[in-house]
Amino acid sequence: MDQMWSPWRSQYILSASQAQKNADKEECFLCSASQRIVPDHETYTVARFQECFAILNRYPYNAGHLMIAPNEHCGDLHALPAVVYQDMMNAVRIAERVLTQTLRCHGMNIGINLGQSAGAGVPGHLHIHLVPRWNGDANFMPVIADIRMISSAMEDMYEQIRKGFQQYREQGKV
Repeated sequence: MDQMWSPWRSQYILSASQAQKNADKEECFLCSASQRIVPDHETYTVARFQECFAILNRYPYNAGHLMIAPNEHCGDLHALPAVVYQDMMNAVRIAERVLTQTLRCHGMNIGINLGQSAGAGVPGHLHIHLVPRWNGDANFMPVIADIRMISSAMEDMYEQIRKGFQQYREQGKV
């Protein structure tokens, strides 16, 4: 494999990173959801924990695509206080169980995109993705038509998953 060196690109990369840091907090939908600026049903916030919350992704990869985000605006895992990190990991564990039981999915992708270059849509406010998967859920539409098929309405997913979290709490497991 050939390598091409272009050290002058570092100036562009550094300036883009600084511009992103300045813009990160200005219009963060996760901060708005955390602060309850609008009601939970409008942000699709399905559950709240001590230090974090669970919110449906408005642009899901699959039906039920959920994100766990800390209440505070933070884009760095190492900057999270241990109590926040632990609460988020517990929330991921609970969300995995709720999604599996509620949606009867066959598997799940769970991951974090840290930084814009890694695909983070909101690089300044980290979040953990949980994407339910079913056998046979992949199809040809994204490949030939650049279209993703989502089989359920957001409002239906919101109600179904919110009730799943509520039932989990009522069982005394949270």
